Amino acid sequence: MSTKVEQAARFRLPPAVLVIGGGVFALGTSEFMLSGLLPEVADDLDVSIPSAGLLISAFAIGMVVGAPVLAAATQRLPRRLTLVVLLTVFGVSHVVGALAPTYGLLFATRVVSALACAGFWAVGAAVAVSLVPVNARARALAVLLGGLSVANIAGVPGGALLGQHLGWRAAFWAVAALTVLGLVGVVRYVPRTGLDGAQARVPLRTELRVYRDRRVWLAVATTALFAAGTFCFFSYLAPLLTDVTGLGEGWVPFVLVLYGVGALIGTAIGGRLADAHLFGTLYAGLAAATVVLGLLALSASRPAVVVPLAGLLGLAAFLCGPGLNARIFHVAAAAPTLAGATATAAFNTGNTVGPWAGGVVIDAGLGYPWTAWLGAVLLLMALGGAGLQARGAAATRRGGDDSRAGTGP
Repeated sequence: MSTKVEQAARFRLPPAVLVIGGGVFALGTSEFMLSGLLPEVADDLDVSIPSAGLLISAFAIGMVVGAPVLAAATQRLPRRLTLVVLLTVFGVSHVVGALAPTYGLLFATRVVSALACAGFWAVGAAVAVSLVPVNARARALAVLLGGLSVANIAGVPGGALLGQHLGWRAAFWAVAALTVLGLVGVVRYVPRTGLDGAQARVPLRTELRVYRDRRVWLAVATTALFAAGTFCFFSYLAPLLTDVTGLGEGWVPFVLVLYGVGALIGTAIGGRLADAHLFGTLYAGLAAATVVLGLLALSASRPAVVVPLAGLLGLAAFLCGPGLNARIFHVAAAAPTLAGATATAAFNTGNTVGPWAGGVVIDAGLGYPWTAWLGAVLLLMALGGAGLQARGAAATRRGGDDSRAGTGP
């Protein structure tokens, strides 16, 4: 292990970062739990599975819109208060969703809760990054992504189990309860000011100038393609397992747990490596995830192959997450408030496109395995984006500008 990796690993993360990661667990459970509940929701509300899948896209759309808007709107507000308000709105939205009698109302609650989720992500990421040195950014962001990974391990399969035994609405009640726990943690451990005075006084107009930088847009495009490729397949993993692979419904939570365990391992490894070897980590994760999706498409009817590959996909995909987040913070360093919002919007642009594209493939009659083929193509495009970023970073270093930490291989 290199000296840079050892130095980042020795730094002790503040409790506030861990608490924000815990809050992300509740948010992540909500964002992805419908992947294991699509059949139940579709049957209860009398809609098709692709239509139920649009509830995932609705959440992602709210994330895309909400991240920059709420980050800008709350720029001058106390960070802890902002996090508390957003978690409250998030929890109330899930109570309404649990009681929703129609698809339309449930759709609306997904958008509202996504807006709150987006704001929490953006502000929480900015707080987390502000509390650690530059060479520990990817590790701090990995804690937030770790919350998503744990959500995949426990929250998403737990939601699937609740849906199968108590109805899908029970999963919404469970998320509302988790949100209350997150509120307690934020009030107790997050500092009253998440950003130092110098960062908090950066005018919004100044921060907006970062979008003139082509490196920012390339980082956003790479991240969006990565997320689209991953969730084009993952959003329809449950029906693939039951309709194509031939597994019973009881296997769905187990496979989701396996995916989540892989995601947690990938996040932990990626968070420690990306601070020192950002592009090398991205190359490894994107290439591996592309190969795994191709194998899943070819072996979709073979349970003995699909089940372990689901875990490998989680590992490979989430290996990239900390580095993709950190890259956006590096190239958007002049925008401490909007950097987190930009990263959130980038991921959720992909989360919006992915389920929609997968639904188009399914509606066209190509079948669930083709969501894996399409996902592999999108990940190959993301790999190309990472290569372009690496070339640009190398050219910047040759030009004498080495001020952007973490951009080297």
